[in-house]
Amino acid sequence: MPWPVLPAVATVLLLCLPDQRGDVGGGPHVTPADLASVGLVGYCALRLLRDRARPLTRTAAVVLGAPALAVAVATVAADDPASALTGFARCTQVFVLVPVAVVLLLRSRRDFRWVAGAVVVLAVVQGAVGVRQYVTGTGASYAGRDVRAVGTFGPLDVMAMATTVGYGAVIALSVGLALPPTRTGARWPRRAALCCAAALLVPLALSFSRGAWIATACAGTVVLFLHGARRAVRVMAALAAAAVLAVCGLGAGSGLMAERLDSITRVSAAPDRSVTDRYSLWAAATDIWRDHPVTGVGPKGFAAHRDGHASIGLSAASDTAGAGHAFQREPLLSPHNMYLLVLSEQGLIGAVALLGCWSALLLCGLTRLSTLRRAGRAPLSGHASMPPHAAMPPPTAAPPTAAPPTAVPQAAAPECAGARRGATGCGAAAVGLLVWQAVDFLYADIGGPTTVLTSVVLGLAAWWALSPAALGDAPPTPGERASTAPAPGPPRAGLRPPYGRPASHTAGPARPCGPPSGPPSPRQVSTPRGCPNAHAEEVRR
Repeated sequence: MPWPVLPAVATVLLLCLPDQRGDVGGGPHVTPADLASVGLVGYCALRLLRDRARPLTRTAAVVLGAPALAVAVATVAADDPASALTGFARCTQVFVLVPVAVVLLLRSRRDFRWVAGAVVVLAVVQGAVGVRQYVTGTGASYAGRDVRAVGTFGPLDVMAMATTVGYGAVIALSVGLALPPTRTGARWPRRAALCCAAALLVPLALSFSRGAWIATACAGTVVLFLHGARRAVRVMAALAAAAVLAVCGLGAGSGLMAERLDSITRVSAAPDRSVTDRYSLWAAATDIWRDHPVTGVGPKGFAAHRDGHASIGLSAASDTAGAGHAFQREPLLSPHNMYLLVLSEQGLIGAVALLGCWSALLLCGLTRLSTLRRAGRAPLSGHASMPPHAAMPPPTAAPPTAAPPTAVPQAAAPECAGARRGATGCGAAAVGLLVWQAVDFLYADIGGPTTVLTSVVLGLAAWWALSPAALGDAPPTPGERASTAPAPGPPRAGLRPPYGRPASHTAGPARPCGPPSGPPSPRQVSTPRGCPNAHAEEVRR
């Protein structure tokens, strides 16, 4: 593992440790992953001071620096700037410092794969713990039964495991579709990645998190269509059939699953208690923004203004129990919608800056994938295309003085194809993660132990969209090859390009490459016509 990515990998893997928070009070909760993220930012700062190089491009500095400026303005204009400093530090950590550190520390797509692989490992560990909780009845309480899969995060963060598993499923799906499907020796990584993505859907379903279900479905659909529309239709049909079979085969749990799925379609006609509270919180956030439209009430200010704008039917807290914890009431301190949270706490300035940043990342990421596909370097169908010169047949005979031909096209084709697939896999994973987070923020916001994981994921998406190193391993475009190719040197003695003819053969008039004027001979009929064969016929004479 490269040393620069070790802090990022450690930040992700430390989330495997059980959450030791026993109650919802006691002030801010700092996890080992949060401390590791501080080390990640510090290590990046030390490398910048040592290298004394320009850290970011101008575009990256503008896109990633806009949220920091907006939250700083909202903090200064807050009703209580001193109490808003905590929210300023948290927002800056999640949306600016950690993503920037990830962008600067990743130097190649291999580094991207290390961090993305750590996310998949975390998802597998948490998913395995969640499935065990459902099977043994030791999960969080849901509908009077301790069957909700929450992993090691506990019942106070019921969305954490679903978020982690959703990230892992999107990454595994992207990698599996990008790997070659034809070579026998390379089939097992592809099958392993696709099986991992399918297996992670089980703990995702057992989390009973509707927002994570919708976000994973949207991100998976985008990833599938990035690899071809026909494949997307086939895979989606197979997944739909597998989902029906899985729900029908869950036995006693199928009633809970069917009821949870049915509740998605009844969010407006007959919403449950959680949906009703969420609507009340959204209305309160909208009213707060109307009172403070420009800069909001300041970071961490929603909880202080909630009761003055919420309806009387809003519950003060939600019930939590199970997974080794006693019954507790968890206060509803956020609107469970990241966009409305930013709008109420940072106003239009913060909302425009944050939405502009994420929109730019998504647009730049899609543009890079489109550029690769347009240049013919990243066929999204999974099959590599040979270069045009690779199909040129070699001369049938070579003169004694000619240099032996090199087999560059045949040897370089697998390497170039692997680079193209690697670029496609990383790009599709980054775009899929960004889409997952954008959809999930419609039903959730930052908070809990996986907040630092969200910042690392945003860093991966920003690296693909903004870093010049994201395309460093890909074969150059024809224009790049023409601009960076070295000047041609003098020809070798006795040779003349392109076929290495001896100098003695160039004295007479050149023989035409077109079809002969007379009737073709049997030799000409059996062999393709062209310059190489004409030259070989001349050598044989």
